[in-house]
Amino acid sequence: MNLLYEEGGDIKIATVQSSTGTGDAESWQATSLSGKKIKIKAKEVWLRFEKPEAQAVMDEAQVLSKDIDLQLLWDCAPDEEFGLVDVSLEYFGAQASIPQQVALAIALQGAPVFFRRKGRGRFQRAPLEQLQAGLAALERKQKELEQQAIWQKEMVAGNFPETLRSSAQQLLFSPDKNTFAYKALIAACTETGESPPQLMIRCGAIDSPLAYHQGMFLKAHFPNGSTHQNIGVDESTYAQAIAALPEADVKAFSIDDSGTTEIDDALSVSTLAAGGHRIGIHIAAPGLAIAKDDPLDQVARNRMSTVYFPGDKITMLPDVVIEQFSLDEGSARPALSIYVDIDEDGVVQRETLQMRAERVPMAANLRLEDLEHLVSEETLFDESENYPYRKELGILWQAAKLLHAGRQEKRVANGLRAEQLGVIDPNALARDFYFQIQDQDGIQHVEIVPRQRGSILDTIVAEWMIFCNSASGQLLADHGLPGLFRTQKGWGPLRTRMQTTPGPHEGLGLDYYAWCTSPLRRYSDLVNQWQLIALAKHGVTAKMVAPFPPRDATLMGIAADFESCYQAYGEYQDRLEKYWCLRWIAQDDDSKGVFVRHLKEGMSRLELVPLHLPVPELASHPRMTRAQVLISDVDLLQLSAAVRVLEIEVKQDAPEKTVEVTPEASENSEEDAGTD
Repeated sequence: MNLLYEEGGDIKIATVQSSTGTGDAESWQATSLSGKKIKIKAKEVWLRFEKPEAQAVMDEAQVLSKDIDLQLLWDCAPDEEFGLVDVSLEYFGAQASIPQQVALAIALQGAPVFFRRKGRGRFQRAPLEQLQAGLAALERKQKELEQQAIWQKEMVAGNFPETLRSSAQQLLFSPDKNTFAYKALIAACTETGESPPQLMIRCGAIDSPLAYHQGMFLKAHFPNGSTHQNIGVDESTYAQAIAALPEADVKAFSIDDSGTTEIDDALSVSTLAAGGHRIGIHIAAPGLAIAKDDPLDQVARNRMSTVYFPGDKITMLPDVVIEQFSLDEGSARPALSIYVDIDEDGVVQRETLQMRAERVPMAANLRLEDLEHLVSEETLFDESENYPYRKELGILWQAAKLLHAGRQEKRVANGLRAEQLGVIDPNALARDFYFQIQDQDGIQHVEIVPRQRGSILDTIVAEWMIFCNSASGQLLADHGLPGLFRTQKGWGPLRTRMQTTPGPHEGLGLDYYAWCTSPLRRYSDLVNQWQLIALAKHGVTAKMVAPFPPRDATLMGIAADFESCYQAYGEYQDRLEKYWCLRWIAQDDDSKGVFVRHLKEGMSRLELVPLHLPVPELASHPRMTRAQVLISDVDLLQLSAAVRVLEIEVKQDAPEKTVEVTPEASENSEEDAGTD
């Protein structure tokens, strides 16, 4: 005997091997068409039959079920609940064969729009209104499937559907995976073997791999767009904020590269009547007009920092606010100033430290490109030299060397190696680069210009800003004010971190260090500036009026958010720098021969640009081993390239000067590793 039953929504037939019980309690041990041994109870059986043979019945029923007119079947079915045998008599007549009845079972089970399932082998036809709605939905779905097939065909052919162009960004970066548009895209990618961004670039839906990298970043961090809304500090609020500020009796100047538009810091040097000089470190003060929790604070808190990357940037604050508070030359600008006296030998007299909010006359914005090549140890103290601020720079340089030496003593005490001052080795790998991106006949061309750190101007700015951050951290700590302190202690992944209580920064050789010198472009510095302004205005009572009291949970949250956001922005900068380095390789030819230096574990860096690539052939060689390689097969989407080693240089005292190798090309698909 054969039994017709349903399992997992499918109609199946099994052949009985044995039975037990009687009536409704009867059950059978049976073998399915697939050969599986199963147990079937009487209540599960739709139909019993002896002949024809089970497999033949199923084969014939599968064919017959495709020709069953579901609308006619619905018309034939009674309004009340019915069984398989009942409706088969109405549809096929009294002579309905076993294959025909099985075919009806398959049709009924597969037509939920026409028939509701009321139990095993029991159905009831759907009400007319529901049937009509279901049929309309089926028709609509069929049309959508046909449209999906058309879209898929167009994408495979390299033509992105016009109706989808307006939603291309969303389709790639924030897709609804249930839509037919997304399903068409994935089906087309499966057919061509491409990834979605590869296919969309080929079809012209997105402009380039650069647009993809930018789009992914904006989706994650600027889902509502990176442009600022029409928001700023109105003139009355600005005037009120600076009305009571005294004007400092100094002539301040800044030192930045020509691309800097957010001038956060400046310096001044004043001669003291009793001998020595007073050094002023002046920091732009948007904190005087931007209050905690106001709309501009919300903007800055959401962004946390200006995002820098080759060719552009996304500012933390709107341009109109930057223009109001940037320390641009030509007028007195609101600033938070720290003053300290140095003696005639350049030794800092820390007991003279003072801080005040004031308006600082900005006499000049010096640019590194115009001045750096003129400044040297000899020219600083040569009266015949007449470049701008030569005398002031000489005074600042003399004291900066002593500040650096004092920090190195603490580094050594902390078990670290002392850092040398200035450019240590002209042949060392450059760490700073200018990315100059220009449009040449509609095609972007990049030039990457290296710049060695450690010049006199670098050191002057670095040491005095480090001093400012250290002094600010000390002032906060001495007065029991919380802030965002940058600490470094011990070893491990959490060695360097942001915290709300003071702590040492062993790498810099400082007891306290709080980022305070860039409030126009880092939210941590703006937060610390609010605390310092409270201290400058209220002294020992600052804890009572400061925006963030001790153990403030909001401040702790800001510290954690800033860390993660700042890291993500840094990774994006590294990613785009890698993109432009690969563009630099590929823009003139399909491949380029360059020199690399081995760093560690087979990872090497190009000498001319900040591009890290794995070169496994160098893994066993000492650090800084130099090799000539050929780079080809640049993939700007995956940010990878093939590297073939041409020649490995060995040290002069080695038996051979070079080692020739002919390895297979190795692929790079990892991003540059960021450093703190």
